[in-house]
Parts: sequence; structure tokens; C-alpha cells
Amino acid sequence: MLPPDIDPQSRCRLPLVRREDLDDNGKKMFDAHTDPKGGTIRGLKGPGGIGLHSPELAHHTRPVGRYLRFEAPESPRIRETAILITARECDSKFEWAAHEPESLGVGVPQAVIDVIKHKKPTTGLEDTDQIIIELGREAFGKRKVSPQTYARAEKRFGRKGLVDLVALMGNYAGTAMLLCVFDMQLDDGPDVAQLPVG
Repeated sequence: MLPPDIDPQSRCRLPLVRREDLDDNGKKMFDAHTDPKGGTIRGLKGPGGIGLHSPELAHHTRPVGRYLRFEAPESPRIRETAILITARECDSKFEWAAHEPESLGVGVPQAVIDVIKHKKPTTGLEDTDQIIIELGREAFGKRKVSPQTYARAEKRFGRKGLVDLVALMGNYAGTAMLLCVFDMQLDDGPDVAQLPVG
């Protein structure tokens, strides 16, 4: 049962954008979001569909998002770990449901996912995983990154890599905000990856 202000097709507070209602630039963005070979994980039912309500914004943010998620030098495994810690620290259920399966698909170990999901200590994880998780927890949870965590992160990723990694996390925090305000609902069904409460 969806909340009364949720559109049943989009599963959020905004209706699905119709291609015919967009200008030429908006149509290009619509096509990019719905392209099966290069679109978004969720197509129009998710942040991509929300963003199309401002095609000009989507035109500028999509290339940045694609670079950070798919083209930045770090591995998909590292990028997905950073996305997961962001989703968890923002309690973004929709992001988590989309990215837990993606993370498994690129080799993020279940143990790392469980540490993030259940807010467990990072003891025993590989150093890179520890750094990403602790960086995310400090930046989002404490609003302050310790000199020790910063030094470990800069040593591991280098200046450029760390800027890219932090920008990726910030990008997904912005997405979490969109999903929150427009109350993006999870799909129905028992197979949807769930975050615990709190």
C-alpha cells in the first residue's frame, strides 16, 4: 500500500516524465536515461526519473555522475563500497536496494556489505575497505574526518583518487536527498535488499 501522495507509476511524489512533453535537449536526456546499454540502474523509476523534471540540471549532472561511477580510475569494487557506505550513512533505502546487488556483482565481499549494513566495526577487513568505511562514517556521521583517517585515505588513493572518491560519495549523498524529499518507494517483494532500521 503506497502513501497517498505517491504516484503509482513512478513510485514517488512526482509523476513519470513523458518524453513528448520535453524539448529536444530533454528528449536527449530522456533517451540517455532509458537506454538499456547506458541508462541508469532503475531507468525512470528512481533518481534518473526524478532528475528529468529538470532536464537542464540532468544535462549537467549526468556526465559528472557517469565519470564518478564508471570512468574514475578506481575499480568498480571500490566505487560500489563507497556508494554503499554513503547509502547506509544517509539511510537511503532505495540507494541501498539498488546498490547491494550491484556491489555483489563487482566483487564486494558479503562481509564488507554486512559491516556497512549493520554498522559493525571494520576490524578484520582489508585496509582499503576499512579506509572507505571509516572515511564515510566520519564524514557523514561525525561531520569531521580525523587527521589519521585522512592521512590513510590520501596515502591509499592519492590526491586525485581521494578527490574523486569523496566527490562520488557526495554525489550519492545528493541523490539520497532527492530520494528522501520525493519519497521514492522500494519495489514490492521479498527479494529487495533491505536496510535495517537505524
